[in-house]
Amino acid sequence: MTERWVEHYHEHGYAIVPGVFDANEIADIAHQFDLLYQQGIAYGRSFRDHNSFFAVTDDAALGAIVRMVQWPSYFNATLERIRRDPRMLGIVAPLIGPDLKQIINQLHWKPPRAAMTEFGFHQDSRSRRPRDAFRDLAASYVQTGIAIDPHRAENGAMTVYPGSHRLGEIPFDASRRTRNVELNDRDLETLGLDPAKTVTLTLAPGDVALWGVHTLHGSGANTTEIDRRFYLNGYVIAENCDRGEWAWRNTTPCPLPDEPSLVHYEALYEAPGPMYVD
Repeated sequence: MTERWVEHYHEHGYAIVPGVFDANEIADIAHQFDLLYQQGIAYGRSFRDHNSFFAVTDDAALGAIVRMVQWPSYFNATLERIRRDPRMLGIVAPLIGPDLKQIINQLHWKPPRAAMTEFGFHQDSRSRRPRDAFRDLAASYVQTGIAIDPHRAENGAMTVYPGSHRLGEIPFDASRRTRNVELNDRDLETLGLDPAKTVTLTLAPGDVALWGVHTLHGSGANTTEIDRRFYLNGYVIAENCDRGEWAWRNTTPCPLPDEPSLVHYEALYEAPGPMYVD
């Protein structure tokens, strides 16, 4: 099994590992999602406390919705345990080794009937800033996503362009947003790529998807009556990254420290919060 998905990842820039977490585990994770969603709704607007961030937006039909929570693992024991679960190490270690930091820890929601919850086609490399903090990026970083709900085209599943990891970093317009941008075939055509070659991932709850930093991907709208929840954890070879929190040191899991480390929030030490964010 390991050989099959590792080979698929290297050839296509993504892979799926089925059945990593069982139904009881997924039910527990889903419950934590629900608690954090209600916490975000109670805030009523986007809110930051150090690296933890609730992205709350207004939807024309639904009112306030939570789109994303960054670094909930600082204060949620279940999500903290899952991010450094030995099964996650078993997925990423064959690709990037046993000494790993984590630079992504996010919950994503696509609530039913929300007006704009799409992600336009993009590469994760565009968010790895400042660039001099990340070395040998293409070979050092793996993003993972745990499906909490059935993950289908109809409820906004992730769509990838196989083989795009070999294109290197594509010169997208730096001002172009990714979140809340339509998943549009024209973006691929502009790059000389055939939209017919895209693959929409089909995942069952408990499956884990993984993809590379240069793999083109995005996700569409949720047109169903169920949510599309996705637990993202991104790992990087520790010696090739100056930022992030340790996940494993030589396969030993590392709990999060009492004092957060610098990851992406540049003002962590000058303006740590807690505070509302406009």
